[in-house]
Amino acid sequence: MTAAVQSLAALRAANVWLSLTAIALVGLTWATQILDPRTGGWMLLGTFLVGGLAAWGAARLGEQAGDQRTALVIILAGAVGMRLALLFYEPYLSTDIYRYIWDGRVQAAGINPYRYVPRAPELAQLRDTVIFPNINRPSYAVTIYPPGAQAIFFAVTRLAESVTALKLALLAFEAGTIAAILALLERQGVPPTRIALYAWHPLPVWEIAGAGHVDAAMIALVTGGLLLFVRGRTLLAGATVTLGALVKPTALLALPVFWRPWDWRLPLAVAGIAVLAYLPYLSVGSGVLGFLPGYIEEEGLVSGSGFKLLWLLEQVTGPIPGGSTIYIAISALVLASLAIAAGFRSDRSEPASLRALSWLLVTFLVLLSPHYPWYFLVLVPFLALHSTVTAWVLTTTSVLFYYLEPSRLLPTYEVRIAIFSLMMLAALAWDLRAELRRPGAIPIGETS
Repeated sequence: MTAAVQSLAALRAANVWLSLTAIALVGLTWATQILDPRTGGWMLLGTFLVGGLAAWGAARLGEQAGDQRTALVIILAGAVGMRLALLFYEPYLSTDIYRYIWDGRVQAAGINPYRYVPRAPELAQLRDTVIFPNINRPSYAVTIYPPGAQAIFFAVTRLAESVTALKLALLAFEAGTIAAILALLERQGVPPTRIALYAWHPLPVWEIAGAGHVDAAMIALVTGGLLLFVRGRTLLAGATVTLGALVKPTALLALPVFWRPWDWRLPLAVAGIAVLAYLPYLSVGSGVLGFLPGYIEEEGLVSGSGFKLLWLLEQVTGPIPGGSTIYIAISALVLASLAIAAGFRSDRSEPASLRALSWLLVTFLVLLSPHYPWYFLVLVPFLALHSTVTAWVLTTTSVLFYYLEPSRLLPTYEVRIAIFSLMMLAALAWDLRAELRRPGAIPIGETS
């Protein structure tokens, strides 16, 4: 009897610790939003460190809870609290959400959002003192966001042209993501409390509830599509992910995992949906690409300076003639090889599908090495579904790319890039070693 009482006490203690941690994280999130701008970014660094560790600890602690349902409620309540702590504050880490609202307003006026830059005289009547002054690149960049994102911007701004309204809409998408992850965890027989790895991770908290990035919609469509795929609804899954790609193109990486060799229906459905989505905007011709070509050049992806691995190599070797072209060619070859291996894999099981998609996303983000933390959001669901050390490093240390006020104690941006890149490479080497040691493993594709 004594052993049973002690066991019950230990199980209850797990829920008590979960509750205390949730309350502490809500308080920390609220305090960081207020104090971080005054500390030059240092507090946000600490919040990401604490939040990442707490998410991992909560998932481990949740597994020990006697009542999984109660533990799950605590975790989800903590997640809601952290997001509410940021919901009503104006974003300060990014101004992208103001462009979203502007694009919705432009469409409501019957104007193609790919036609004019915000400062164009043709849009003068749409300017205000709240949204317009906060738009980035107003003088030289038309919108970069694809038609799926534009549909969201238009729909939400017809209800209210406010930051809070758009954040709420994106949080609704995130709720769908959490529901899809929980359903996928249940299929794998994994404790639902593992959702803490997503729900308490600081990156979605700050980039969705805080900054209001539209990536939330893309991730919801990817995880929803993944759930449809493992349930055998391949065409519907492909259509869902295609809609996600029309919000953010990263979602396209799921399609090779869904495709079965020589099945023409999925590619045809993808092409058809894309054409239909772009039709309303074709009055500007090739302008439907928006600011994408300029953005690629601005981010150093043409010169090669924007690729962190190439940049790191050239710090040692000096400039490499044709380095950008060589890097892009090698990266394209690696990604194409992984995509083909994923499509032709013989192991069509659910774990193999999750592993293939996780590795495609990780490889793409390692090679692209984006400069903005929110690009890594798509990896956070896979911390719960198919965790890798590389995904942990990318999602938690991406905090180094936020603005940090220069000081004698703080490394320069270049040093931070080098630290991030070296940690990423070390994590990737660890994961590749583990993948190759997996019993009977053929990396990614399982094609033999």
